[in-house]
Amino acid sequence: MSEPIRLLFVCVENSNRSQMAEGFARLHGGAGVEAYSAGSRPSGKINAKAVEAMRERGYDLRKHRSKSLNDLPDGVFDVAVTMGCGDACPGTKAKHRIDWQIPDPREMPPEHFRQVRDLIESKVKELLQELL
Repeated sequence: MSEPIRLLFVCVENSNRSQMAEGFARLHGGAGVEAYSAGSRPSGKINAKAVEAMRERGYDLRKHRSKSLNDLPDGVFDVAVTMGCGDACPGTKAKHRIDWQIPDPREMPPEHFRQVRDLIESKVKELLQELL
């Protein structure tokens, strides 16, 4: 059996976008994927809106925690995806880098938050289709 694909999702606070992306990668990638997320300036908590939005999709973010890039395991990631944090995301060891310009949904009303969640899910599914 081959090694799982190692994915990293990075946003600023690691409380919304990157957490949801990690969750979707785990949900849709199964055993073929090792998914991680981190923030360039982590907030230290997961946004309650993100927890609720992911619960609606059958994934429990309550077991996650907000992490910094320094909290990541050693090694090279197959793909590192940044989510609009630009220069705030220092280099991580990755074979490929992608930037998804996804707005921070933190202050959005629930219906717009869900639209961002759905955008993240579709982009994660596309990425997994390319890689698996």
